[in-house]
Amino acid sequence: MEGSKKGKVCVTGGAGYFASHLIMRLLQHGYSVRATVRSDPKFKEDTTHLKALPNASENLEIFDADLSRPDNFEAAIDGCIGVFHTAHPILFDAEDPESMVIKPALEGMRGILRACMDSKTVKRVVYTSSASAVAFNGQDLKEMDESVWTDVQFCRAQDVPIKSYFISKTLTEKAALEFAEENGVDLVTVAPSSVVGPFLVAHYPGCFATSMALIRGDREQCKVLKQMQFVHIDDLASAHIFLLECEQAKGRYICSSNDTTIHTLAEFLSNRFPEFQMPMDILSEMEKEEPVHLSSKKLFELGFKFKYGLEEMFDGAIECCKRKGFL
Repeated sequence: MEGSKKGKVCVTGGAGYFASHLIMRLLQHGYSVRATVRSDPKFKEDTTHLKALPNASENLEIFDADLSRPDNFEAAIDGCIGVFHTAHPILFDAEDPESMVIKPALEGMRGILRACMDSKTVKRVVYTSSASAVAFNGQDLKEMDESVWTDVQFCRAQDVPIKSYFISKTLTEKAALEFAEENGVDLVTVAPSSVVGPFLVAHYPGCFATSMALIRGDREQCKVLKQMQFVHIDDLASAHIFLLECEQAKGRYICSSNDTTIHTLAEFLSNRFPEFQMPMDILSEMEKEEPVHLSSKKLFELGFKFKYGLEEMFDGAIECCKRKGFL
């Protein structure tokens, strides 16, 4: 691998929707990148889109590593100056969420942080959490900042298939911050809202299930949507790189640029994309609410600025979906 301008970083879960975009931006920024992917035949991940990135042949290496094997991240992390931990088990229909989702998320995170400590070269770890570790607390809050956490017990009591993701993200972020504090690891966590925008992966991004529910006419998803918060995928990638490089960054950061309700979103999408037939009859049965604000004030105070709005988010996502045959 040729020498890079800014040094070597590792991105876990590198084949995913967000991680692949982050890798693209890191290469553009002058970093050399080590991406970890799963090679298990059950979960073998396509890396064609990564190998095709500009500068990938010179500045991208791909390593086999899996959260279910916490000790196998050492080779990818050794010699890196920074680590972006984006990997997370996503099994919404897991028969045993505790052993299939929560346990590997926690043990994998600890294995990665131990590898960072052992490397003696890693200066900072940026962990990708989720707004789902913030917003599901059973409280009637109209604004939430980094002091707010999802209530795990509240989540466990809900009859929602996706709750294992909310719980695992919350427990993993809390445990990561505690581990870092106890062991002197420089860790920053990022809690993004729904990520929307163009994508490099060949498959339909799983996170689009809610954000694109109106466009796709997914009536079941629409029934459970009331509040929506969004961030453009490129703004999220830029925030990760910014937080790696900003010496003053510390602790937890919400990354969300747009708040809306399903009624306001439906009006926006129907005006901008009239070719799609949305299930408007469902909306007429739903009570209108004020949007809940996920505050990115802490991120703004460091000097970060968002570049994109809803137009760019959905233009990019829909163009990719059309080009790849999903719409």
